[in-house]
Amino acid sequence: MDATPGPDGDRTREPYRLDPAGGCPHAANARLLAGGAVASVVLPGDIDGMVVLGHDALRDFLSHPDVAKGPRHFTALAEGRIPEGWPLRTFATVPGMITADGADHRRLRNLVSSAFTARRVEELRPRVEAVTEGLLDGLAEAAAAGDGVADLRRHYALPLPLGVICELFGVDPAYQERLHHLSSLVVATDTEPARAVAANRELVELLAAIAAAKAAAPGDDLTSALIAARDEGGDRLTQPELIGTLLLMIVAGHETTLNLVTNAVRALCAHRDQLALVTEGKASWADAVEETLRWDSPVSYFPFRYPTRDLTVDGTLIPRGTPVLAGYSAAGRDTAAHGPDADRFDLTRGAAAKHLSLGHGPHYCLGAPLARMEAAVALEALFTRFPGLDLAVPEGELTRHAGFVGNSVRALPVRPGA
Repeated sequence: MDATPGPDGDRTREPYRLDPAGGCPHAANARLLAGGAVASVVLPGDIDGMVVLGHDALRDFLSHPDVAKGPRHFTALAEGRIPEGWPLRTFATVPGMITADGADHRRLRNLVSSAFTARRVEELRPRVEAVTEGLLDGLAEAAAAGDGVADLRRHYALPLPLGVICELFGVDPAYQERLHHLSSLVVATDTEPARAVAANRELVELLAAIAAAKAAAPGDDLTSALIAARDEGGDRLTQPELIGTLLLMIVAGHETTLNLVTNAVRALCAHRDQLALVTEGKASWADAVEETLRWDSPVSYFPFRYPTRDLTVDGTLIPRGTPVLAGYSAAGRDTAAHGPDADRFDLTRGAAAKHLSLGHGPHYCLGAPLARMEAAVALEALFTRFPGLDLAVPEGELTRHAGFVGNSVRALPVRPGA
């Protein structure tokens, strides 16, 4: 991290250039945090931005009344400096609750929020457990066919949340593989511009086709409910908002949980003493989920929020209209909030394992109860069925996730054992 002396003899950091190809964020986060809770960054295309990294500063920023999500507040976008193929454009412009503020945000969120209450999620538990058991059989079969090694991410961590969210929205299983492929291109920050445009276009067309099929043959699912809200007229839901809501819920509904389960398995395999705490009843699987969310957040730098006026955060000025990333992976290891051992994976932290990895404020993750339940069920079933499961390659040889938004690895080869 380059630093140059400022006019008063202090040290002023050069903006941190985010690598579109991604990589492990933790070393860079530690260097950035050493200089303060807020840092200037250079986004793809040489767009100036900022990231809020400190836990307390991020918590306050996420709930600040003068911070917005609407794209009209993004100065560079309003000035026409964000091209169609910009890899983060979908995050900034997709119609729906992720880019809405105030009453519009509440309207869109309320259309689907009843499906993600703690009670409704608990009702899904038997279904999640049944899906998990079937996936464990598939993982064992894949390992048997692969000399004892199988990709846990592909055979287990991915199909569980993808299958569940698609079932909730009534999406035919035949679409699932294509939906994941397209969503992975959309959320990656290293997708070539022409390919990004094509992937976005195909994803929108596919979701529109799914919606059209549901309109013709409604079912007991969230897509049918959204279509009914659209067709009621008035201002409940427009067609672009329908597609944007489907995109958000299906993409976010599986990509983050996919990373969470993958990261949790990596962490527990690398810290067998912590795994033993759970299997011996001294900690819970929920503890493992929360500590993973803190220690190795499934999302690293999430786009975007924009100050609606010049805003000073922890002593650093963030100019109005600046695209700001939420530095979840950094906040999780902020020593100011978590103590000097913040980089240690420790299931006994209990309430001290506070984190912001599922957001904070009005845009707190709608699917948080579902993600937590799915991950806890997945971990318990996995290590109960395969207590000796371990990584098939050293952690350092795992290829990192594409891009700097998501935080995980592309594949997780494991040896399930007997």
